[in-house]
Amino acid sequence: MKKLIALLGLLTIAFSATGADMSNGADNFYKSEKVTTQKVTFKNQYNMRVAGNLFIPRGANSSARNPAIVVGHPMGAVKEQSSNLYAQKLAEQGFVTLSIDLSFWGESEGQPRNAVSPDLYAEDFSAAVDFLGTQPFVDRNRIGALGICGSGSFVISAAKIDPRISAIATVSMYDMGAANRNALKHSLTLEQRKAIIADAAEQRYVEFQGGETKYTSGTVNELNANSTEIEREFYDFYRTPRGEYTPAGSSPQVTTHPTLTSNVKFMNFYPFADIETISPRPMLFIAGENAHSREFSEDAYRLAGQPKELVIIPGAGHVDLYDRVDLIPFDKLATFFTQNLRAK
Repeated sequence: MKKLIALLGLLTIAFSATGADMSNGADNFYKSEKVTTQKVTFKNQYNMRVAGNLFIPRGANSSARNPAIVVGHPMGAVKEQSSNLYAQKLAEQGFVTLSIDLSFWGESEGQPRNAVSPDLYAEDFSAAVDFLGTQPFVDRNRIGALGICGSGSFVISAAKIDPRISAIATVSMYDMGAANRNALKHSLTLEQRKAIIADAAEQRYVEFQGGETKYTSGTVNELNANSTEIEREFYDFYRTPRGEYTPAGSSPQVTTHPTLTSNVKFMNFYPFADIETISPRPMLFIAGENAHSREFSEDAYRLAGQPKELVIIPGAGHVDLYDRVDLIPFDKLATFFTQNLRAK
């Protein structure tokens, strides 16, 4: 009992000292001393500049061709939130890694800011492969990709038409198409969906005539007595020192919020259609046992061809796998990519 009380006391201190729940090793802003970091930019197929952080293991043989992994951030986030952490942890295992800002977000180009374009998001992953595959220290035949949250669906969309992506992993994946068409557990009615689409269509007139841009969804900026558990879960990461980050040129009020008029483009996004055509390239789906998004990883696993694997992390929620290093299965990810990005 004394040990339990002491543990609860430590957790309370960890929470109250920062205004965030820092339990289970939450370490979003991790900085590895085992890798070198370089800011890079490259153009996607539409001549838009994509920004990224390139991580190379210290002591890596620069004259050798190394395996590489592209890492994509959660929807509405930037590379400094979750994806840098994953990229560094995997670079420590010997991979060259590249965390990217998707177009319209972070340091990547694209106007208006926070616009939704699933095709462009997928293109950014392929552009990252272009970049990595033309580096003298990367083996272009051994490039994998990892998508966190919404990027899980974007990397699947990219992999379906880009066979250069040799191994695909997702963590806490959101199918951004299904999430917007149906909401969680298919709780959105057709009439509600039509109302959202109509609202966005009317807003186009406003913005076409120079009116103020309207934003939607994303993480709430304030909590109240009626806030849902999911809202509180995201708030604890995006709106507290645990994971809060405001890119240059943005503002805290609009971070994570896509534009209303573009967000409806997700209604036409079906990343799991033809997912079986990715086979025989391997796929790994990782989700928390208690994650509200677990249904999406399970759906993708059910539809994907072999080889495939679904890993459920006991006791973990959706956002837990953004940054809680004591819960994130980095060893599993390293093993997956090591086995499937071997030199042939």
